[in-house]
Amino acid sequence: MSSNPVAETVASLMPRARAELAELVAFKSVADFTQFPRSESEAAANWIADALRAEGFVDVALLDTPDGTQSVYGYLPGPEGAKTVLLYAHYDVQPPLDEAGWTTPPFELTERDGRWYGRGAADCKGGVIMHLLALRALKANGGVPVNVKVIVEGSEEQGTGGLERYAEEHPELLAADTIVVGDAGNFRVGLPTVTTTLRGMTLVRVRIDTLAGNLHSGQFGGAAPDALAALIRVLDSLRAENGSTTVDGLDTTGTWDGLEYTEEQFRADAKVLDGVGLIGDGSVADRLWARPAVTVLGIDCPPVVGATPSVHSSARALVSLRVPPGVDAAEASKLLEAHLTAHTPWGARVTTEQIGQGQAFRADAASPAYQAMADAMAVAYPGETMQYAGEGGSIPLCNTLAGLYPQAEILLIGLSEPEAQIHAVNESVSPAELEQLSVAEALFLSNYAAG
Repeated sequence: MSSNPVAETVASLMPRARAELAELVAFKSVADFTQFPRSESEAAANWIADALRAEGFVDVALLDTPDGTQSVYGYLPGPEGAKTVLLYAHYDVQPPLDEAGWTTPPFELTERDGRWYGRGAADCKGGVIMHLLALRALKANGGVPVNVKVIVEGSEEQGTGGLERYAEEHPELLAADTIVVGDAGNFRVGLPTVTTTLRGMTLVRVRIDTLAGNLHSGQFGGAAPDALAALIRVLDSLRAENGSTTVDGLDTTGTWDGLEYTEEQFRADAKVLDGVGLIGDGSVADRLWARPAVTVLGIDCPPVVGATPSVHSSARALVSLRVPPGVDAAEASKLLEAHLTAHTPWGARVTTEQIGQGQAFRADAASPAYQAMADAMAVAYPGETMQYAGEGGSIPLCNTLAGLYPQAEILLIGLSEPEAQIHAVNESVSPAELEQLSVAEALFLSNYAAG
């Protein structure tokens, strides 16, 4: 990184950043209070509120959102007449999954092979630290040249929409000229990237019933309609022979015009086993960023251990459908439910229930804020040019903010590059990425203020 005062300041702050991230990671802030104590999330929210107050933020508040969680808000006034920038992150995290699969404890930040491991280190507690680093660097080098609003969500991973609903009810609260969402990531470590599209999603629960109760498979198997077998057939209908998604009436031919993703790189990033092929057709970028993708998230059926010789009377599954920009998530959900119903065999009874939904997002990459970020990233990542990529995941809040503030420019950056393995065991963050992106964000705020 080329020497400049902001970069030097951020470098000097990295030991403090590591210590603070360790404190944040230690909170088991999973916003599923049937599995994790509410007190852990509340403690994380209070930690962030205290950190904002220590940086001179005013109007710091814990917002009780309609889904029963808390988001943290703060406002840092800038010079008179300055532009306003909203910085977003979230402090809730995914469950650690199989803790035995972690090399080190998931809620204990641990350094290994040049990376910091822990649940939320990249997604998205590291994003909170990134924002703090950027602001501290500016304060140490002449001051923050814009008004800054910070909002740190408490239930993003659950998809329950608490902050979206709160923002709709208080539309003035998050109003800004530009919004920086710190919940995305570089295409790879060291390659500065802004995410310009997000897929939307819908979650549908499907249930199939065939019998009044389970039956002995020896006495009735062969004629009695098996609900689990019917469900398997329905779920299989959602994919073509090559694995591509097939939902009746849903366009699956979109193409991506931008940064390309080689199959070799994807196989390495996804850790695809040797000899196992990728699914779908078109380029990898087409499949990830421009086309719908269905995933069966879970099936209710007896486990192998303890299974009895039974024909099953009932079975259900949770199905996720990601949809690209240009496809309405509500319409896609209707098509998915219709498809599941139409492909249920043997006259079995089928019920579907939508339990979650979020629209896709496309940013205006030609806006002035993008040029300010490109200039900032060129300094933070010497020799590299800012790239534009899509993201297969969903951040429903982006659409809410775009709807509330249509004139606002929205940029997505963050620490969730492929090596971070977010949502999986052994999630980690690259401290070099944290340092360089913090520099980029600080320089962006300066560039944007001067533009």
